[in-house]
Amino acid sequence: MPFIKRSAEEHMTDQQDPYKEIRPFNDAEVADALTHILHDDEFISAVTRYQFPNLSRRLGWLLKPFVRIALARKVGDVESIADFQALVGDYMKKMIARSTTKLTCSGIDQFDPEDSYLFISNHRDIAMDPAFVNWVRYQYGMDTVRIAIGDNLLSKPYVSDIMRLNKSFIVNRSATGREMMKALTQLSSYIDHSIQSGHSIWLAQREGRAKDGNDTTDPAILKMLYMAHRKVRSFSEQAKRLNIIPVSISYEYDPCDSLKANELYAKETEGNYEKSKFEDIESIVRGITGHKGHVHVAFGDPIEGDFETPEALAEEIDRQIISNYYLHPSNLLAAGEDCEVTEEARQGLEERLNNTAKGAEDILRKMYANPVFNQRKIQE
Repeated sequence: MPFIKRSAEEHMTDQQDPYKEIRPFNDAEVADALTHILHDDEFISAVTRYQFPNLSRRLGWLLKPFVRIALARKVGDVESIADFQALVGDYMKKMIARSTTKLTCSGIDQFDPEDSYLFISNHRDIAMDPAFVNWVRYQYGMDTVRIAIGDNLLSKPYVSDIMRLNKSFIVNRSATGREMMKALTQLSSYIDHSIQSGHSIWLAQREGRAKDGNDTTDPAILKMLYMAHRKVRSFSEQAKRLNIIPVSISYEYDPCDSLKANELYAKETEGNYEKSKFEDIESIVRGITGHKGHVHVAFGDPIEGDFETPEALAEEIDRQIISNYYLHPSNLLAAGEDCEVTEEARQGLEERLNNTAKGAEDILRKMYANPVFNQRKIQE
C-alpha cells in the first residue's frame, strides 16, 4: 500500500481527542479492534455462512472454530491501518477482476498527490463508490482517503469496527434535536481538521444513493461543512479551504439496479416502502460481488471560485459531476440514442430489464437513461 500518514489523533490523550467516537481507528487501536471482531460470534457466523452456504446450515457449530482460526491467521501480521488496508487491497484486486470488465479513470493527474482534498462524489453504491476512489488513488501511489459513512449502516459492532479499521468515520444520522446540531458541528470540525492535517476525505453529495440515476448535491451537506466555522470565516472562504474536487463514478451495470427499481416502484404504487432488517447489508454484499461491467471514475477540477451560498456551490458540483459522468452503452441504449453498440451490450441491458419486477421496468430504464438526459441539458 502507499504511504499512509500518521494521524495527529494517535498522539492525543482521551481528553485531547474530541473526535474519538467518530474518527477512524489509529494504529494503536488496531490490535484491540481485531480482537473484538474475532471474538464476535455473529461475525464468525456471517463469515461461515458466506464461505460455506450449504454446509453451515447443518454443521455451522463445527465449522465456526475453524473459520475463527483461519481468520486469526489471516490477520495475525496486521499491526497497523496500512497493514489492514493492504489486506483489503488484496481482496479488492480479486473483486475487480471478478466483477468488472475494466476500471478506468480520468482527471487524476491534475492534482498534487501530496495535497489533501475533499472529494464530493455522486453516490450509487454504498461500499464501492469510495472503494473505487481509493483503488485508483492507490494505483497512482497516493494515500487512501477517509470515508464518511452513516451510522444507519453500522448497527452491528463488528461492521463498525471493520469500517473504522478501513479509515471510515461515522456520520451520526440517528441523532435528533440538539444532539443532531452537536453531531453535525462535530462532523464539520472533523472534516476540516482532517483536510488541514493532510488527510483527504470522501463524502457523498447527498444522504442515500441516487436510485433514480439523477445525481444532485444536497445543499444541506455543504451547510454542514460550514457549521463549525461560521464565526471565523465566510462560507466562500471555508469552501476554498477544503480543496473540493467533484467526482463522478459510473457503472456500466449497477448490481443493485433491480432492488432500487423495485423500491421506487413500491413507493410510486403503494406510497411507501419498508426495508427488511438486513437489506442494507444485502445491498452492500450485492454491490461488492455483483457484475458491474466497465466502471469509470472521473475526477473533476478543483473548485476555486467564490461561491457565497451552499446552493451556488451545489450547482457547480452538480455541473461537474453530470458533465464528467462517463456514459456507457447501457446509458445510451436506455436513453434511446442512436449509437454503435455490440449485441452483447444490448443483451446486457435487456437481461437487467427482464430481471426486474413487472411494472418496474420503465423505472430501471430511466435509472440508466437519466445521466444521458441530464448531461445533454448541460450541453445545450
